[in-house]
Amino acid sequence: MRRLVECVPNFSEGRNQEIINAIAESIRNTPGCTLLDVDPGKSTNRTVYTFVGSPESVVEGALNSARTARKLIDMTKHNGEHPRMGAMDVCPFVPVSNVTMEECVQCSIEFAKRASAELNIPIYLYEEASKTEYRKKLPQIREGEYEGLAEKIIKPEWKPDFGPALFVPEWGATVTGARFFLIAYNVNILGTKEQAHRIALNIREAGRGPEQPGRLKEVKAIGWWVNEYNLAQISINLTNYKITPPHIAFEECVKDAKELNIAVLGSELVGLIPLEAMLMAADYYIEKENLFVIDQRQKIKLVVERLGLNSISQFDPKKRIIEYMIEEEPNEPLANLTLRAFIESIAARTSAPGGGSASAAIAAIGAGLGCMVAQLTYGVKKFEHLDKKMREIIPPLYHATQNLIPMIDADTNAFNDYLEAIRLPKDNPRQKAIREEAMENGLKKAIDVPLSTMKFGDAAWDMMVEIAKYGNIASKSDIEVGAKSLETGIWGAYKNVLINMPKIKDERFKKETLELAESLKLRAKEKLNEVLEILDKRVD
Repeated sequence: MRRLVECVPNFSEGRNQEIINAIAESIRNTPGCTLLDVDPGKSTNRTVYTFVGSPESVVEGALNSARTARKLIDMTKHNGEHPRMGAMDVCPFVPVSNVTMEECVQCSIEFAKRASAELNIPIYLYEEASKTEYRKKLPQIREGEYEGLAEKIIKPEWKPDFGPALFVPEWGATVTGARFFLIAYNVNILGTKEQAHRIALNIREAGRGPEQPGRLKEVKAIGWWVNEYNLAQISINLTNYKITPPHIAFEECVKDAKELNIAVLGSELVGLIPLEAMLMAADYYIEKENLFVIDQRQKIKLVVERLGLNSISQFDPKKRIIEYMIEEEPNEPLANLTLRAFIESIAARTSAPGGGSASAAIAAIGAGLGCMVAQLTYGVKKFEHLDKKMREIIPPLYHATQNLIPMIDADTNAFNDYLEAIRLPKDNPRQKAIREEAMENGLKKAIDVPLSTMKFGDAAWDMMVEIAKYGNIASKSDIEVGAKSLETGIWGAYKNVLINMPKIKDERFKKETLELAESLKLRAKEKLNEVLEILDKRVD
């Protein structure tokens, strides 16, 4: 997986489309940066940009956007609903994948050093990048906003971390740092700005002050009126969605709105959201309403509906969920073939794909047939007394099937490391030792792939037995074929474990792996017989 950092600069311009586009282009044209979202707001007069890239490239993207804003935005003419203190108001760096928070801190410091020196602007550090407690949070630094900055910036305790301790009228000041993934989220109400703000005070962590804290941790919120929507909003920043996720904030707003006798008209996501937060919401509503939803796409639809995320504009998961935006197509050329092409590729005069890939495919078909019968039994009036049982059976079979499919290609790719190791030089004892170690590690990896196929297949057996007991007997042959296919796939994977074992020198690895593989093979045979015996005895 790539090393990815998310950068979410907020610029104090949400009305002039030429300026909005110019900043977007400066990011889009930065090598290594992928611009994911541009979200302007007219009432707030603010645009939130979201882009990702390597640590090095996102720093360049942030710099390029700041350079453009320095030329085009004049804060002396700015007004809007959102709190702000600068043209580039805030520029956080957020770890996404294979990047630590400390690396993001270094990104923010690098950006601050270079931007302050080149553009002659004051920059403050916040969140994880700040070492000063009284100026660690964004509201602390932004207190007084742009209008109070001229007096504030010359005070010793508010000297910028980088750049001049002077008021720059056309720019103001910028805040940068590293933080956890922030979700900007608005709840829509048919009420007044004052009512929205009252709810915001109730839920936000700061509440109405130290003596009257709000109910939700890691939440910042205010109420405002949005002219273009002709309604009020509770504008919420969720600074740690693992502590307070969007669905909890939404439900708390709904509860308060009911007490005030005002209607909630869905909600609005500003920028992107992590997939985890959406799935947390799905799990919440599934449990709350005793639903049964297993497909991830259907879970996302459920959340969009329950939170009313389409109420203002169309919520497109591919453009709103960050993992969907940056996901790469899986390297699964075999699994993506037509069935005919896959079989023909096995029959071709090549060593790959071979028995390992075929075994994974057969095992996947076996688990899939069990899942099919369970789903055909679930939700049918005749079998509604079994719905609870099917809810237990379907998920393990579904997940086993999904886990086995990638093993079709994984087996074909299993020898890549071993083949590369063979090509290593062996001209002297040191090179030979390095080569032999690399070959051993490559072989272990090649063995681990079919062993993983066996493990994934084994995870389906208990529910294959259950579906044999309770599934629609009209699908008896499907269960029989499924169980036999699953056992055959596991047996085939076992043979692929054995064939590479003689070359392994690590005796402990060899012993432990063979013991596990043997036990999985024997269990598959036992479970197959159990399934067939159950089905032979069923008469319903």
